[in-house]
Amino acid sequence: MSSSSLFSPGFFLTVAFAVALVLQLGVQVWLLSRQVRHVARHRGAVPAAFAERIPLSAHQKAADYTLAKARVGLWQLAWGALLLLGWTLLGGLDALHQALLWWMEPGLAQQVVLVALFALISGALELPFALYSTFVVEQRFGFNQSTLGLWLGDLLKSTLLGALIGLPLVAAVLWLMQAAGSLWWLWAWGLWTGFQLLLMWIFPTFIAPLFNKFEPLQDEALKARVTGLMQRCGFAAKGLFVMDGSRRSAHANAYFTGLGNAKRVVFYDTLLKQLNADEVEAVLAHELGHFKHRHITKRMVWVFAGSLAGLALLGWLSNQPWFYTGLGVRPSLELALGQDGQMQALALLLFMLVVPVFSFWLAPLMAHFSRRDEFQADAYAAAQAQPQALAGALLKLYEDNASTLTPDPLYARFYYSHPPAVERLAQLGSAT
Repeated sequence: MSSSSLFSPGFFLTVAFAVALVLQLGVQVWLLSRQVRHVARHRGAVPAAFAERIPLSAHQKAADYTLAKARVGLWQLAWGALLLLGWTLLGGLDALHQALLWWMEPGLAQQVVLVALFALISGALELPFALYSTFVVEQRFGFNQSTLGLWLGDLLKSTLLGALIGLPLVAAVLWLMQAAGSLWWLWAWGLWTGFQLLLMWIFPTFIAPLFNKFEPLQDEALKARVTGLMQRCGFAAKGLFVMDGSRRSAHANAYFTGLGNAKRVVFYDTLLKQLNADEVEAVLAHELGHFKHRHITKRMVWVFAGSLAGLALLGWLSNQPWFYTGLGVRPSLELALGQDGQMQALALLLFMLVVPVFSFWLAPLMAHFSRRDEFQADAYAAAQAQPQALAGALLKLYEDNASTLTPDPLYARFYYSHPPAVERLAQLGSAT
């Protein structure tokens, strides 16, 4: 290796990426190990704040469930890092690109196929973990209700749906990268933003029913309470629906979905079986709190702003030969001259692979803002419904979903999008 290549921008990118990946993996393993030790250490006794409400058996089940998921998570971290190295510095993505060039003529079709094959291969290499998590871990703790046939059917439908929706979008972005000039990224951002808004609008009506059944809420007394709550809060929805979540999992949830006049409230059937009317109303009030404080809107603005900055960065990087060579793409004369017109898909895929490694350090900041939003939504729910009912609902959900009450504090600060149970219920207690 010559001294010029040793100190080239591509070499520095290779070193920076390798160091960032090692640091990321090291911190992830360290944090997960802390979580395992902390949860195991506190497995033997229910925290004092919950001793009268949570049985020891439920507390220990939550600990065991957390530990089982953490063990799988450690293997996933190692496997994910190996795959990332294989796709980038070890030349896997470049090899796939070259194989397609041998089989197909260069052009837009070849680039779309490259993205599709990358997605299929990546998904296939991660399938064993999904299978193990569903049919071993979730099954062991009584949460999995899905059959292998249903699971495979969901996989097939999601793959076909992803191809039907995603490939035209990918083709449009790749075409813009090649045909729209130096500001292609601005046009691509507009296209992506419009696509996301359209997807939010059509999801509840056309996409979600492909996977679950949604029936109007039949409990008239509960419907009246929920409708009254939404009217007091100034929220309008197209309907109240119950989803057959129990068909796949025993976990419970409720959520809002949709955009504009397509908004709807969805309750898992498992949630309605576990909570009484006061608790359901309080959970819904919490979700309304997110809308009252415009958390969803603010998050969308941040996502759109981040995507704009990311696409602008990609617009610059895609014209730098060292961006490709530094991440495992073999140099060519056209690439060295910055004239290769068939690199758009490679640029897009390399960017998607590399950005999470460098943006990993934003995780605790994003988790902090998310927990702040949850506290605000809890405070709103406490004002609109009964704080005791929300606290009771949260305790039931922690127990029924086997969520640990004793997470490692540092791990929770780094990853948890919701406040730990002790902090959350203490805050609700001060509202009573």
